[in-house]
Amino acid sequence: MSDNKNKKIVILTGAGISAESGIKTFRDQNGLWEDHNILEVASPQGFERDPELVHRFYNMRRKQLLSSEVAPNEAHLAVARLQRELPNSEIFLITQNVDNLHERAGSPQVLHMHGELTKMRCIESKKVFEIKENISAHRACPCCLKEGNLRPHIVWFGETPFSMDEIYHHTAQCDLFIAIGTSGVVYPAAMLVDLARENGAHTLEFNLNDTQVSDSFHQHIVGPASQTVPKYVEELLNSTPHIT
Repeated sequence: MSDNKNKKIVILTGAGISAESGIKTFRDQNGLWEDHNILEVASPQGFERDPELVHRFYNMRRKQLLSSEVAPNEAHLAVARLQRELPNSEIFLITQNVDNLHERAGSPQVLHMHGELTKMRCIESKKVFEIKENISAHRACPCCLKEGNLRPHIVWFGETPFSMDEIYHHTAQCDLFIAIGTSGVVYPAAMLVDLARENGAHTLEFNLNDTQVSDSFHQHIVGPASQTVPKYVEELLNSTPHIT
């Protein structure tokens, strides 16, 4: 990317970029949450069976996200800086995360392929609403006024991620594909690097460790995202895109 100031860049972020911000996992090593299988709180079937349990799970996650303990870290800020400051480049930011840390860091455009914790959706109309407070299964929907029609605006197990046509389109056209803190095991996100590379993009992975898809990248940079990403962005903005 020698003439990087006129390129199209796709950035994909995963849980690893938010881990340093104090985002805690709600799933233990056995895949349980308060003795409940994660599918009980993160699937359409679980919501149909016990909506109150599902709302309680997401209320806790939302409360943690909005607490004073959680804030964007240097990696989020660096991505936002790149979006703002790289002249004449089109930067398309995709995140697998359901937090709002990219927005709080100042990113002007974020596509949440797995949904957002701070939003609810009407089951009937599909309208989406911002939400900050706790929700119960008996909360009336703002648009249809029916109780029980609000669900978390989250992509659950068994559901298709949002905006995949748009994601595929931009990934296939990009010149540089960057993955930050992604596990490489969640599809279809894990296959985006192959799509980008097949269409001639340079591909770069930032992670604490090797992943199942690390071999698909041209470059693999190991270390905390809060350290490696700002360094790379600084070099990219100064027309030296490769870390040595």
